[in-house]
Amino acid sequence: MTAHASPRHASPLRARLRAMPVFSEDVPAFDVTGAPADPVELFVAWLDAAVQAGQLAPHAPVLSTSDASQDVSARTIALKDVDSSGWWFATHATSPKGRALAENASAALTFFWPVVGRQVRVTGRVEILGRDEVELDFLARRPAARAATLVGHQSEPLSSTVDHARALATARARIDEDPGLVDPEWAVYVLVADRVEFWSASHDRAHTRLLYTRSARARDAREDDLWTQETLWP
Repeated sequence: MTAHASPRHASPLRARLRAMPVFSEDVPAFDVTGAPADPVELFVAWLDAAVQAGQLAPHAPVLSTSDASQDVSARTIALKDVDSSGWWFATHATSPKGRALAENASAALTFFWPVVGRQVRVTGRVEILGRDEVELDFLARRPAARAATLVGHQSEPLSSTVDHARALATARARIDEDPGLVDPEWAVYVLVADRVEFWSASHDRAHTRLLYTRSARARDAREDDLWTQETLWP
């Protein structure tokens, strides 16, 4: 680990960061004794509460991945669905995250809803779904989103915005000519969770943490209801 310079105690930015408010005064309490047996049920309830409280983009978690070289990367994505099988999302299979998942299926999702002072962390292994799910997901996207996906080249160097505009126009023309066109590189994934942690803020720093862990038997048999619960130190 590289040594860094001494802390800049007089830094104006440092002082500003320390003074910034984090959560509202009315963060909801979390009584772990009333938590359901299934983490999906609690997740949906917390998601609904975040929506009702006015949280922007509550369905946009950070997806963290690591490739075969153990290079770690994180980016914000859109949640497509959540059910007993796991947390669903989609992306281009040739994108950096798609390539990373092909090399290492272990991944994590982090949802942060500061309006209600809550965070959910989901970790497990990602599975790629079949072509039927891909077609349903891709065709449900708006035409502009489908065209942007067809352009491809995600995260590659862009020499000119004119090149991108032309490629986007070409892709949009393809969509208009063939509304049923599906990008062959589009992929739908589900993160099958082994651990789901619910974190609830408290202004006295006595934060509440509840961890769900899927039992080994459930992982092997793909049963959905064998979860253990334990509270964690803040």
